[in-house]
Amino acid sequence: MNKVTDILQNVSSVIIGKNDVAELVMTSIIAGGHILLEDVPGTGKTMMAKAFARSIDGEFSRIQFTPDLLPSDITGVHIFNQKEADFVFRKGPVFANVILADEINRATPRTQSALLECMEEHQVTVDGEYSKLNEPFIVIATQNPIETAGTYQLPEAQLDRFLMKINMGYPGKDDEVHILNRFLKSDPSKELNSVASCNDIIDMRQEAKNVYIHPVLIDYIVELARQTREVDNVAIGVSPRGTLGMLNAARAYAYVKGRDYVVPEDIKTLSAAVWAHRIVLKSGYMNRDNNEQIIKGVVEKTAVPTEEWTK
Repeated sequence: MNKVTDILQNVSSVIIGKNDVAELVMTSIIAGGHILLEDVPGTGKTMMAKAFARSIDGEFSRIQFTPDLLPSDITGVHIFNQKEADFVFRKGPVFANVILADEINRATPRTQSALLECMEEHQVTVDGEYSKLNEPFIVIATQNPIETAGTYQLPEAQLDRFLMKINMGYPGKDDEVHILNRFLKSDPSKELNSVASCNDIIDMRQEAKNVYIHPVLIDYIVELARQTREVDNVAIGVSPRGTLGMLNAARAYAYVKGRDYVVPEDIKTLSAAVWAHRIVLKSGYMNRDNNEQIIKGVVEKTAVPTEEWTK
């Protein structure tokens, strides 16, 4: 648990006033999921990703997504070695522990799809040969939601691979003043040192699996997901993958909060981040805010169970 605090404190030395966002990212990492950070330019998406990457003593790789990026630029390629008179595999940047997929929606769908197998199976298939990826394997992707020129919308199958889609938001006035003062003399992100190892992350993931969740709360998760499938404006509701994601996220969030059991507020807090990007709205209703409002509406109208949540 001390490692969770160490990482969050490390990140907060660079990212001011976004403790709630940092906790969600930390939750996703412990739950074994990937994160999509979305907001307008300049709100700290890339800085947030870098801060977490530098806080973990693992291999970090940044992929700048552009329209001319090829799948082999991500996964790797076989090249002919004249000395050995044979083809050898040159690993791509995806062979790292923390991957920053910057502006992921600027790449073509073909290139975006190169990440599907990596994110879901933690392996890469190139020319029929399988290669396992390093553990832990964490993808933190960023995208700009307002600039559509030269971008390719992520398909639903790709979005579903992200455990959470998080909006950074603007800082408050006092926080923004703090940011300016913090960067007066130097860039604090360059001063960050790792405070946790890859093995620490793996251990935390195992410990989070021991967090208790009451059977009533499992039923509550399923009921919320079922309700999203019955909303008039929704074409496709939360899938079973989404309910499983919520289960893992709720236990990880309780762990981040220092509890060994889940409470209903954990699920309510996580609902928009874990589920809003997983539902598909009918034509005429599609925008980010509508997705979040629908999830919040379902949560508000569904009765919250009351039990003794500890074992």
